[in-house]
Amino acid sequence: MTKPPEKSKFVRKLRCAVYTRKSSEEGLEQEFNSLHAQREACEAYIASQRSEGWVLIRDQYDDGGISGGTLERPALKRLLADIEDGLIDVVVVYKIDRLSRSLMDFSKLVEVFDRNGVTFVSVTQSFNTTTSMGRLTLNILLSFAQFEREVTAERIRDKIRASRMKGMWMGGNPPLGYDVKDRKLVVNEAEAEQVRWIFTRFVEIGSGTVLLREVTARGITKKRGKPVDKQYLYRILHNRVYIGEAVHKGENYPGEHEAIIDAATWAKVHTILQISPRKRAARTRADTPALLKGLLFGPDGAAFSPTHTRKGGRLYRYYVSQTVLKHGAGSCPVGRVPAGEIEAAVIDQLRAVFRQPEIVAGTSKAARTHADGITEADARAALQQLDPLWEELFPAEQARIVALLVERVDIGTEGLNVRLRVDGLSGLIREMTDGEMGRAA
Repeated sequence: MTKPPEKSKFVRKLRCAVYTRKSSEEGLEQEFNSLHAQREACEAYIASQRSEGWVLIRDQYDDGGISGGTLERPALKRLLADIEDGLIDVVVVYKIDRLSRSLMDFSKLVEVFDRNGVTFVSVTQSFNTTTSMGRLTLNILLSFAQFEREVTAERIRDKIRASRMKGMWMGGNPPLGYDVKDRKLVVNEAEAEQVRWIFTRFVEIGSGTVLLREVTARGITKKRGKPVDKQYLYRILHNRVYIGEAVHKGENYPGEHEAIIDAATWAKVHTILQISPRKRAARTRADTPALLKGLLFGPDGAAFSPTHTRKGGRLYRYYVSQTVLKHGAGSCPVGRVPAGEIEAAVIDQLRAVFRQPEIVAGTSKAARTHADGITEADARAALQQLDPLWEELFPAEQARIVALLVERVDIGTEGLNVRLRVDGLSGLIREMTDGEMGRAA
């Protein structure tokens, strides 16, 4: 009896890609490193499956110095792109955590594998993702990989906390006033003086807005030369590093570094900071000298006095006629005027005066009678400098200049008249040419 001929066996060729990964860059410069060891083991495993049709493809997918906690890896992206293009049948890794340490990320990868009919194999943890048992094993192993990662993260956090409790500097950008040497904070004296001035000046004025203006005028910048903003300024005022402490998760510990700010100054600053910025701003405005105090007079010759009131937490400033205060509303054609409006009108007239050539010539002549060496060019330069400088002056300095320049302001129903002090204008010129103005500001 003749035997039927045997069927020819056909083995489907499976294109295998090896993926390797190492979290840190340490050792990658060596001639034979961890990536090489992983690849060697995977290639040996593929060779052992040659009878099953496994063939190693030439492309290499190696991610060195990249964490497995993210899918943003160059070689992994290339691998997934080639899978989508139908160029790979089997992905081979040394251990599953080389592909991903996140259960959620790995489930996304498995979806890509399944959609393209790709099998995933781990050399040291033998299983096949096409079977239910293989998937169960995969999930168990991934859970342990993620657990290991979380335990490692907790261990690092505990180490940082223990180090901070000892007052050690744990890295990052050093704050203004300090440099880092041998992993410790050391005082930078030039910057430390700036920090001390910021704290002291804030105690004096109690306003972050005004302080920021002064900080900018003094040329104080961040560590890398960028301009200081209000957020950075308040971060300085709240940073407990300056009183010699280390902070971790809201807890304060004695630091290894030297303090820049003493406890008394810190306490004064934070007593002020406990008041809301709106209340501090209102108090600052209330404490600001009235520009026209003793200078403003009504149509009946009576003086106007500064006053203010509060509504809904806002401050409203006024000048009120003495006639109205004595005899009541209606006793004077102009009984009360908003302070901001009348002050702005007077200042506008003053600044216009600074730009008038005849005023410049007369002022320089008056100034020469009191001091030699002041020319018309000096007067012109000084007055031209004062016009743009006005907004940068502190309120108290603005009030002083107004009192120096203005003899009287008469207000009526048809407008106002500003009477200037010529000798005051020449005196101001002398101050500016002597450099006193710059020191006052």
